[in-house]
Amino acid sequence: MNIGIFTDTYFPQISGVATSIKTLKDALEAEGHNVFIFTTTDPHVKKGTVEANVFRFSSVPFISFTARRVAFRGFFEATKVAREVKLDVVHTQTEFALGMIGKYVAHQLKIPAIHTYHTMYEDYLHYVLNGHLLRPYHVKQFTNVFLKNMDGVIAPSKRVEALLYRYGVSIPMRVIPTGVDIKEMNQAAIHDVRQELGIAKDAPVLLTLSRIASEKKIDRILNAMPEIIDEFPTVRLVIAGDGPDVDDLKQQVERLTLEDYVIFAGNVLHEDVGAYYRMANLFVSASDTETQGLTYIEALAAGTKCVVYDTDYTEHVFDDPDFGQVFTQPSEMLTDILGYLRQGQYTIPKEKLTAKLDQISAEHFGRSVHQFYQEVIDNYKEESND
Repeated sequence: MNIGIFTDTYFPQISGVATSIKTLKDALEAEGHNVFIFTTTDPHVKKGTVEANVFRFSSVPFISFTARRVAFRGFFEATKVAREVKLDVVHTQTEFALGMIGKYVAHQLKIPAIHTYHTMYEDYLHYVLNGHLLRPYHVKQFTNVFLKNMDGVIAPSKRVEALLYRYGVSIPMRVIPTGVDIKEMNQAAIHDVRQELGIAKDAPVLLTLSRIASEKKIDRILNAMPEIIDEFPTVRLVIAGDGPDVDDLKQQVERLTLEDYVIFAGNVLHEDVGAYYRMANLFVSASDTETQGLTYIEALAAGTKCVVYDTDYTEHVFDDPDFGQVFTQPSEMLTDILGYLRQGQYTIPKEKLTAKLDQISAEHFGRSVHQFYQEVIDNYKEESND
């Protein structure tokens, strides 16, 4: 099958969406399919760089979110490329420029188009004029307009599925959680992360890894640190990632006099992510806006237990305390963290972990998406023949 993925964000950009797309691409290619990425130019990719099956279109930084980009041309060029590679299906991963281009391409080639709804935009309205311009009903209208005439939509979690049904979306829908490349998360580390960060081998380490922004609620983890330090004076919190709230969090660290206990690691290269998870005793996330919890399953794939905010998706993953605990209140988060740290070095039982990882593997993810592609293509052909 020849598959065209249309996205405004892709490597070397660092995001959950970019990782999800790369994981899907690799899993589909491993099954013998041809995957073509249609995406934006990136200042970190030199002009003229040849990337196999990746086509980049002129773009500019996105308003209010300059780390992401939006294409400003490409409709006809993308259609030409799509014809040449004989796409069977279009899979859009954005509702913006490349998503519109993907819909146009599908229409011109008379092939089906499906969409993955990655982002709960109602949680991000504060980025646009501090929330004074857009309201939730605008998001509902925008979503319905974009999904009009699409042939299917993938929801990464039950939470997203419920939202789309609330918006009145009626096209075929599948809940397919993003998978993770288990082997990649466990490949041999190129370097000793603890040594690089100046952390003792026997020190308990908490890790949070994400875009550093207000919706990730990292401030709540910092607020819990004084009580954690009281019981575990050698503990370290590693905050990996970058984003608009780094300076605010550093100021909070100073106010709480946590300078000796908190390490800001900055952006982590994709190939180093597994090493970061494995060096930690516990992965912690207080974010209540996750749609697919990719960092959770990456941490679990690396064999690291988690303490994360409770969502519909976490129920599917953390159904056993050997894998982690979920919480809704900061007090519960603190209790769970302390409980696991008191256990000391604890390895998840191999048989349990193997069974769980099969559920969240990239292979399972790829097979599930391909099955949906085939169903959508069959439906499209039937409707075209009517």
